Amino acid sequence: MRDTFNRMVGRTRYVVCRLFIHLGGSDVAPILGVLNRGAREAIDADGDLQVLGEVLVELCETLLRYDEYWMSAANEGDVFWSEGEAGDYVNELFTDSAERYGADIDWNSPSGFDEPLSVPVTRNVVVMITVAFEGEVVELETDLSNIQALKEGLKALINLHYKHKLKAIQVHFSPAQLGDELTNDQLLQHYPELIPL
Repeated sequence: MRDTFNRMVGRTRYVVCRLFIHLGGSDVAPILGVLNRGAREAIDADGDLQVLGEVLVELCETLLRYDEYWMSAANEGDVFWSEGEAGDYVNELFTDSAERYGADIDWNSPSGFDEPLSVPVTRNVVVMITVAFEGEVVELETDLSNIQALKEGLKALINLHYKHKLKAIQVHFSPAQLGDELTNDQLLQHYPELIPL
């Protein structure tokens, strides 16, 4: 009812959503390279949504190529008619994602990004993507805990960038650094919402 009224009076509809994708297996470590490169570009971009969107597109395309490694997923979100309320929810999700195990990255410590891959490699990677956008995207406003829906959701994120509808983009991932490991026990403890695909 409120949705219909707000549409009638021409108010802007904001959607904030967060996707969790858990990739597993012995060959998932290379995705950390894509994630770390994207994180560096995002920091250098200093909030430029165009650059962040390009990083998001590259990440979504990489995730789509790695679909055989998808183990579990989850998503959540809400609809707002106030940009301020949507922004508050984005900040809330940002804080929650950053506090998850292994999702905090220290860019000042020597992290070995340039070293050859002789470090122990993790068999689990969790990617958390939070976006805010204007309008309505049914592919993202549904349960994404099955492979086909998740593929459509990632493609919808790419399209949102090209349609210039994204208002906020955040990506967190665990483990955040090469050589760190996300064990199965840590996965269950810190990412309880994940649903097997």
